[in-house]
Parts: sequence; C-alpha cells; structure tokens
Amino acid sequence: MLEMETLPARKGWNRNRKRGVLSNSAVRLAAGLAALLLISPGLTPSEASAAATSEQVSPALPPQFQTDLLPILRTHCLRCHNSEARLAGLDLSTEASLFRGSASGSVLVPGRPQESSLYLMVHQGLMPPDEQTEPSPSEMDILRGWIASLPVPGSPEHSHASRAEVPTITQQEVIPLMLLHCTACHGQHIQEAGLDLRSKASMLKGGRSGPAIVPGKPDQSLIVQRIRAREMPPSEREVEASLRPMSSRGLEQLVQWISLGAPEVNGDDRHEGNGSDPLVSDQDRRFWSFQPPRATVPPLPDSSEASRVRNPVDAFIAAKLQERGLRLSPEADRLTLIRRASFDLTGLPPEPEEVRRFLADPDPAAYEVLIERLLDSPRYGERWGRHWLDLVGYSDRRHAWRYRDYVIRSFNAGKPYDRFLLEQLAGDELADLSSQAVLTREAMDNLIATGFLRMVNDVTGNRLTNFVSHRIQVISEQIQIFSSSLMGLTMGCARCHNHKFDPIPQRDYYRLAALFKGAFDEHDWLPPAITDDPNRPMLAKETRVLPFFTPMSNPFRLHEEGARRETHNAKINGEIESLQAALKQKAKPVEERFINLRLAELPESLRPDLREMLDTPPEDRTPSQKELAGKYEQGLKIRFSDLEDIDPDYRKASEETAGKVKLLRAKLIPEPLIRALWDRGSPSPTYILRRGDPMSPGRWVEPGVPAVLTRGHSPLEIAPPWKGAQKTGRRLALARWLVGPDHPLTARVMVNRIWKHHFGRGIVGTLGNFGRTGARPTHPELLDWLALEFIRQDWSPKALHRLIMTSATYRQSSRVTPLHEQLDPENLRLSRMPLRRMDAEVLRDTLYLISDRLDEVPGGLPDPVLQRKDGLATAVPTPGGWRRSIYVAQQTSHRMGASNPTILDTFDFPEMTPNCLERVESTVVPQALHLLNDPTVRELAASLAERVRREAGSDPARRIEQAYWIVLNRPPTSEEQSVSRQALETLETSVENAGEREAAGQALAKFCHTLLNSAGFLYID
Repeated sequence: MLEMETLPARKGWNRNRKRGVLSNSAVRLAAGLAALLLISPGLTPSEASAAATSEQVSPALPPQFQTDLLPILRTHCLRCHNSEARLAGLDLSTEASLFRGSASGSVLVPGRPQESSLYLMVHQGLMPPDEQTEPSPSEMDILRGWIASLPVPGSPEHSHASRAEVPTITQQEVIPLMLLHCTACHGQHIQEAGLDLRSKASMLKGGRSGPAIVPGKPDQSLIVQRIRAREMPPSEREVEASLRPMSSRGLEQLVQWISLGAPEVNGDDRHEGNGSDPLVSDQDRRFWSFQPPRATVPPLPDSSEASRVRNPVDAFIAAKLQERGLRLSPEADRLTLIRRASFDLTGLPPEPEEVRRFLADPDPAAYEVLIERLLDSPRYGERWGRHWLDLVGYSDRRHAWRYRDYVIRSFNAGKPYDRFLLEQLAGDELADLSSQAVLTREAMDNLIATGFLRMVNDVTGNRLTNFVSHRIQVISEQIQIFSSSLMGLTMGCARCHNHKFDPIPQRDYYRLAALFKGAFDEHDWLPPAITDDPNRPMLAKETRVLPFFTPMSNPFRLHEEGARRETHNAKINGEIESLQAALKQKAKPVEERFINLRLAELPESLRPDLREMLDTPPEDRTPSQKELAGKYEQGLKIRFSDLEDIDPDYRKASEETAGKVKLLRAKLIPEPLIRALWDRGSPSPTYILRRGDPMSPGRWVEPGVPAVLTRGHSPLEIAPPWKGAQKTGRRLALARWLVGPDHPLTARVMVNRIWKHHFGRGIVGTLGNFGRTGARPTHPELLDWLALEFIRQDWSPKALHRLIMTSATYRQSSRVTPLHEQLDPENLRLSRMPLRRMDAEVLRDTLYLISDRLDEVPGGLPDPVLQRKDGLATAVPTPGGWRRSIYVAQQTSHRMGASNPTILDTFDFPEMTPNCLERVESTVVPQALHLLNDPTVRELAASLAERVRREAGSDPARRIEQAYWIVLNRPPTSEEQSVSRQALETLETSVENAGEREAAGQALAKFCHTLLNSAGFLYID
C-alpha cells in the first residue's frame, strides 16, 4: 500500500471530498473492510480468510509513465513544459527529460513523492497556475504512485533498472553536502588530519586514517562511520567553524552515492545545439533595453526652432515638443544659469564676486568658460562622488573612507567611466602587483577601487553570524548593488526563482554569482574582521583587508610612517586621558552631593555604615558590609546621566568633553588597511539554490552572464589575467564584457543617471529598472544617441556634462505657462527646466559656506557625529569649521544608536537598503521647523550676519543687498529692498534691553535667518 497522505490537501481535493468523491486508495481500504465484515456465520477464521483471499483481485502493477502518467501530464502540464517551451528548463514530454529535471535541478526523489518538487508543486496547488485544469484526486494518486514505485538509488531494484529511466546520484549531489558540512576543516586552506573532501579523487586519497570512501561499501567508508557516530562535524566545534550537522536526508544521499560506486559526471550547463537557449528566446532579446543602442541621426529642427538648437540634444527634444505643439522655453537669465550650473556641478552656490564677474563678462562664450571652470573645481568630485556613493550603498565602515576618496579623485581627474568600472570590479586582476618593487598611486587605487564590492553590511565577523546563510546574504546584496546600479536590472528576484517579469532564469543569477566566486566564496570565506574573544574563537584567521602602502614609498619610508603614526597616536591618547581625568575631577563634588542626597533619604543610623561601605573596595568588604551592599548599593549607584541631571555645569562640561574626545579619536591614525576584494583562485563549484536556500542545492552551473544580454553564446573569455597568476580572471572578464561597446545597458544606464541629476528625472524614469516592468524612455532615440556619444567620447562623464549643460534644453527658463500645464503638465517632454529643491548635503554645505563656517580640507578619516542631549545629532567641528557632508561619518541606518546629522536625515538623506538608486524627496513640516528652530541653524544665521556686516559695513541698504547676493545669488528688487528695510527697523525696535549696536546685530541675524527659510534659497531655478 502507498504511504498515507500526510501533507496539507490542495483546495481542489477538499472540494471533491465534500462531494463524496473517494480516492483510489480510499476505495481499496473500504473494499478491504467490507471483505472482513461479510464473513459468513459458521466459517472459521481461517476459512473466512481463504474466502476473502479468493475474492480479492491480484495486486495491481505500479503506474507506468507512457500509459498512465503521460496522459495526465499532457492534459495539465505540457503546454508550458514541453520540448519547445521548457518553462523553467523543465520538459515533461518524455521520461528521460523528466528525469533530467529543471533549471534548478531534479524534480524527483525516487520512492519519495512527498520530497519530490514535481508532486509537491501540484499537491500544494501551485501548479498548474489555473484551477480549471487542476488534476483530480485519482490523477494525483497515479502521480504519487509512479514516483513511489521508482527504485531508490543504491537499492537492488535500482541496480537492475535502466540508467536511461532511473536517475543516478552523482558527485553533483554529494559535493554540495561536503561544502556545506565538511570542507571548512577539510578543504582548500585547512586540511585537518590531512583530509580534503572537495572531490571524489581527494576522498579516495583520504587522510592520515586512510581513504574517506570505499566505493560500493558505504558501511566501510570512514566518512559515513564518522557522520553516523556524530563525530563529524564535532559538535563542540560547529559554531567555531560555522557549520551545521548533516541531515538524515543528506547522509542517505551520501550512502546511496557510495553504494553505486561513487559515480561521476561532467557538469555542464551550456546550451545544446547551435546556441539556442530553452530558457531565453530570441523574442525575449528583442525588448528595447536588451538590444544594443541604435545609431540615430538627430532630426532636422523646424525652421522656427533652428536658431534655438545649439547641439543634437536640442534637436531630439525640439522634435518631441513639436509633436505636441510646444517649443523650447526662452533661455534663463545669467543669474539663474550661474546658480543652476554651480549647484549642479559642485553642490555649492557661487560667491557674489563670481556672479558679478560672470554678469559683466562680454565674451559670448562666457557660459561655456563657466562650465569648464566648474568641471575643473575640486568641489566637482565631491558633488558627483556623492551621487556615486549612493549607488554603491556607501557607509563609513572600517577603512571605507579610502574608497570614498578614490571616487572623488576619479571624478576630479575625469577618469573614463569604462576604466572606472574595470578598477572597481577587478582592480586586483588588472596588474601583477607582486612584481612591482614600488607601488604607484594607480596600483594602490586599483586595490582601493574594489571597495565597490565591499559596501554591504557584512555581519560575518562574529561566529554566530558567519554561517553559509549569512554569507549568501552578503553576496546577494552585493549582486543587487551590481545589477541595479550598473545594468539597471532587478536581478535579486532570480535568487529564489525565475524572474517573474524579465527573461532572467534563476540559472543566470547563479552564473553571475559564480563570476564573483573567486573572491566571494561562501564555502571559502573571509570575514571583514574577527571578534576578539579567546573564549569563543572563530575558525577563520584571515580577514578581508589588505595593507595600504603610501604610493612610491620604499621600506625605509614606510618604517618612518609607522613610527610617526605610533608617536602621533600616543600623543592623542594622552590628550584623551587628560580630558577624561579632568572630567572625573569635576565629577567628584557632584558625586558627593548626589550620594548625600540619596543617604538623606535613608535612616540616619545607617548613614555612617553605608558611607564606610561605599568607600571600601568590594573585595575588602566585611560580611556585614556585603550585606549592606546587597540591600542598598544599587540605589546608591551613580550614573553619568544622574550627575548631568542634578548639575547643569557638569552636563555642559560632559558634553564638551565628549565632543573633544570624539574629535580626538577621529584624529587617531588607524592601521593602514584597505577594505578590498581580491581573487583567491580555486573557487568552489556553484549550484542553483532551490528557493534561494543554501541547504537545498540543485543543478551545477558554470560562470556566465544573463543570457538575454547575449546573442545566444557566451561572450566571456575567462582566463588568468597574466601568466602564472593565481587568480581566476572571472571578474575581469565580467568587467570587460560590461564595458564592451555593444553592451545594451552599461552606457544607457549611466547616461540616464547623469541626465536625471541635471533635469530631476531620467529619460527612463525607473533608474534601476530597465526591464519590462520599468518605465519606457520618453526620448528613446536621444537616449541611444547619448549612449553612443558617451562611448565615442571615451566614456568621459565631463564630456557628457558639457554636452548637456551647453544645450538650449538645459538653459531653458523654469517658468510654467498655461500651455505647459495643458500639453506637458508633468514636464515629460522637457518643455521647461524643472524647479528643484536642494538635497540634504547641498543644504547643509551651503549653510556652512555662506556663513563662513565651511572647512574645505578634503579627504581622510570621516568626521564623527555627536548625539546631543537634546536628541539632535551634529558633526563635530574642526578648528576651521565643519567639513562638507561627504566627509562626515555616514551611517546606513539608525541601528545601535548610530545616527547621521539631524539636518541630513530631516531632508531625506537615504538609508542604504542595500543602496540608494533614487532619493525620496519629501516636503514635510519637520523640515520647516528644523530651519526655523534648530540651534545650529540659528548660530549659522548669526555667523552669516557677521559676514554681511564685515563685507557691507554699517549702511542698512548695503547690508540688505549683500545678504541677498550671498544667500540668493542675486540683488534684491526695489520692492524687496524697501520691505527688507522696514523689517530690519521693526526687528531693531522689538529687541528690548539691548544697546544700539547689539539690537542692530540681532535684527540682522533674524533677517538673515528669514532669508535662509525662503523658497528662493531652498529651490534651484
């Protein structure tokens, strides 16, 4: 009899049972009961049994594929899973193809229907997807019976069965078990007892105790004996090695494999025939974004618009506008253009003198000269580097600041985008650094650049969060960053199943993961750091950091640098100790007051004994003192918060000390290390993980790229990057494929992103999704033309800025007319320049710049953030003021009490989950309240007023004019001058009990504060 059903019944079955329909197994059970009940009176039990037996039908043969199962599959399944369609790589039209399984691996477990995905998917109602064609209970019995009748590998029945009909367990099912449970201690880098379990050959070779397996004899195989005895993996070392014991199902597979003689097959997931791919069709590849950009001739402008067209960008935009009866808006005035261009390229406003010089310049090419000057500014790299750091999910984890500085240097140097990507994806494979006597800046930058692949939150430095599942999560998030930021694809869906919308099979996700596996190998893992706990050690001894060497330094200079670092840090630590000691001295009288207050609440007779108990170290206390301590010491304990609550002066000293200590600690020179990624060679094989579960490996895959982005063949030539290299060359092959001139996505995605930062919206509105569910391009011909022009201009971002910013489209006014509202309400056709609000960093940096409080020292360790007692967080200032936001310690989230400066969070600074493809822009009340009430903003307004007084003198009219020039980058209108003059006079008279000079100063500070809250300041026209 078949196994009794133990799984939840699907909906169709419940409905049929309510109607009184019985399954075949239920009918057979009822017939057996009836035979027992119909025993004729007077028959002995033996005679009754014989009679019953004579009435029974001979046992039925198990279901056969061709006659019993195939008709059911033809009715319910073959429309999607036939030899032509092969949805999910599964062909159910023949017995042999069914045994081959799907793209994820086998769908059958012989003899075990409840463990076979083919049966489970149907039984649970997941397949077929429409209820109209769901199998009947009797058809389900046939499916279950056929799977149950399949001989189990290793059984006597299996040995007599045809290999074409019955699946065989090979090393492809066993090696994943070894990787999951054994190779941490018996693998490439650690081979305890001399044993390596990564292949059949190494198992046969064995270790000091002999061969690990004896083919055909599982009971005599040492590995089976050790696992059965629960000696491997040793239970006391499971957490240390981040392993879990092998399941009974896994052990059964291992035993079956050995019983069969440990058969091996050559794993190969390449396409058969002439390059066709059953999972991705030519029709799939015809989608617009999966085709290489098409060369397009810019349209000829209409005669009425010909004078406005400055370059091909305008020709494409004007053509779309003409289709709707629209034209380009008039050009904005020079005041607007210099402010717009300055904020776009540097993230900071122009100084008043810069604006005046630009307005007075008679050169017709003055605007083009302005663009060149802004592109050459060191502020350019800080602004556009911030855009890139959003994409990579940057936060100031250990040593990450070197990568931040590398990004800024690259943008300022005008590094070609293709080279920029090569360095970040495979910098360690670009040159053999071991052969260089002295490392150049380029060589060090190549290593630092690989920090692009190290930005995700990696928790594997703790042995409790260093299991394969945690490592897989790190890899998954890094693939998400890679695919969304560089290719504009949502590949994360394919980790657990074929992509629901785009032609990206689960197989292609794991092929891509295999390209990173020389460096990111979940079975040969390097943690970011190691928890320093001698009582709870980790098996890993190496960490994922590389030493940093100052470029062009020889060993003697490096020794000098180390000595200077030790001397410097010793001095800083001494200053920290002095500050803490001084605060401790200030705390003593406050502590005394606190203890006296607490003792006053207790009986007077106890106070002398309690005082003596508190003055006595715990180890020296008498029994009676220990008894008193047990009753009263907890209530007499002093916390810093208690001291700060009862003494405002101490609170102020404590806050000042905390800020100074934090700033001093930020000045400590850390050990020179790089947060990098490098290829270690000899990666483990990659398997598709069913449902993304590392404990459920499926079919083996080779390294590759998404098939939909190819033309039916692998475009990768993977080889070691130089002769004798101990590196796979996989990431280098990936990087070169990515920057190939005919790649359909790389140039488009970057061009679209640069366009978005200039116009507030991309030509493709979904920046990280160029797939079927993403937005279609509003100007597809322009996008392709820009992508090809970007490549033709040697992938130069600065050249693309010039092209866009010198166009008439970029120079348009932002004025909205009734015609615009009617024909282009959302400005999708760019009939005018969009009005944009400052983002978080631009606002913060501008406030510091215009108030003369911005410290423009670049690079280095991030400035710490201080959490204040009022709940606000601010960056700790340097002696020169506050540095730009990009140099302030960046947090990915607010876990563990970590925080970014409050002003950044209030104005939509992103949380990296794991990266930020496009920032949210909100308009909420807390933003206005922050600018009105924040003490730092008020302080900056006062500093701005001081600057205005210094530059404009005592004349109120000149003060007003200079304040407008500094804050709004323009002079006030006559009406604004008049209203502002009246406001200043009113503010001066409202200041009571103040001298004339002080009243004027306070009034000017309030006036400046008002300008900082104006829309003219916050919005970029």
